[in-house]
Amino acid sequence: MRLIALFNLKPGIRESDYEAWARGTDIPTVRALGSIGGFSVHRVTGVLGPPAPAPYRYVEIIDITDRDGFTRDVATAAMQEIAAEFQAMADVVFLTTEPLPETGQE
Repeated sequence: MRLIALFNLKPGIRESDYEAWARGTDIPTVRALGSIGGFSVHRVTGVLGPPAPAPYRYVEIIDITDRDGFTRDVATAAMQEIAAEFQAMADVVFLTTEPLPETGQE
């Protein structure tokens, strides 16, 4: 499963503060979880096509290799603390996804 988080920072949160926290705390901690196959944070730079403001400033892509393990991982005190710090900085929408079957595999 791939989890995608779309978010903007809350008013008063500086990008430099969030990005330092993401690099120093969030990214290394999440990548170290046994249920995670990959984790990246992206800064949105614009939209493709006619000029328009992007609806979100940041995107996280989390590849979950073990859904039950992920549930256990995020229930730990350490991950609850990180989740609370993140929620204090960001207005976020989490999307769970699955790949479409390729032709002939349906």
